[in-house]
Amino acid sequence: MKTLLSLSFMFGVFLTTAVFAQEHAAEQVATGYGHQAWLAIAAGFGMSIASAAGVWGQSRALSTALDGIARNPGAQTKIFIPMVVGLALIESLVLLSFIVANGLSGRI
Repeated sequence: MKTLLSLSFMFGVFLTTAVFAQEHAAEQVATGYGHQAWLAIAAGFGMSIASAAGVWGQSRALSTALDGIARNPGAQTKIFIPMVVGLALIESLVLLSFIVANGLSGRI
């Protein structure tokens, strides 16, 4: 079930990227800027991979932290703050890849 959900999410990301990448495809081909469309598609692939990896990393971190809290409720204060910091760092990497993907596609 998890694999089906992640594959459908990645397919949706790939599909929307291809739609946005072909927005100006006709005029880019006419003017000779076809490489920009390939950069937009590559940026979409990179962003979808970064999003999937970020979601996987966050789910693993949260699952492990909650498992540790369930086993030892007294350690909640020692587990919670590092977990939140780790989740924020994982999310910052995904946001950085979003900025790089937009820079590659020429939308910035």
